[in-house]
Amino acid sequence: MNGPKLNEGATVIGERSGTKATAKHVRSSARKARVVLDLIRGLDVKKADEVLAFTERGIARDVRKVLASAVANAVNNDGQDPDELFVIACFADEGPTMRRFRPRARGRASRIRKRTCHITVIVARMAEDRLQVVQARQARVTTGGRPTPSRRARVERSRERAAEATEQIDAVEAAEVAEEIADEAAEAAEDLETEAATVEETPAAEDSAEDSAEVAADETADETADEKDNQ
Repeated sequence: MNGPKLNEGATVIGERSGTKATAKHVRSSARKARVVLDLIRGLDVKKADEVLAFTERGIARDVRKVLASAVANAVNNDGQDPDELFVIACFADEGPTMRRFRPRARGRASRIRKRTCHITVIVARMAEDRLQVVQARQARVTTGGRPTPSRRARVERSRERAAEATEQIDAVEAAEVAEEIADEAAEAAEDLETEAATVEETPAAEDSAEDSAEVAADETADETADEKDNQ
């Protein structure tokens, strides 16, 4: 066939539009494969893989394998970044048909056609403007509009938060211990003041007792003198 391969995304004869992978003699009809291929044409590789993973058709598993093979070829052979690739073209060609026969009534036979197809997926690097749009969309999908950090960064941040929490707990415990010590010191000072006041009050009580004893002795002596005089 002369002319450029339009189904591969080429517009010039001999032009290579991307990196491709082909699975030949897949035991499915080309019509069934084209239904699935229409779902991923033009999508970025990550989105296309997600679509194929949740497509409830048996041929989707084979198409997903071909897509993974095309991405691996682009990474290993052409040095492309898998996050920058998209499905530029995908198609299914008819393969050889195996003919079988089923016995029917009255000595007849009906034909069984076991069809096959050749699945081709071509991936290429996205344009700069589209790449910026995809990266911005991925950044918005993450929590708070910030890119998702790596696992190592998340672990380090968790450890830092744990260390800060431990320091805060230690500071609170130290403050509580200092308060307890201050309370104990205040209680000890109050006890000392109480004891000192008790000691000061004791001599005054003794003096008052002595005065009372002297007054009682004087009264007794006066009474004794009065009795003698009366006699």
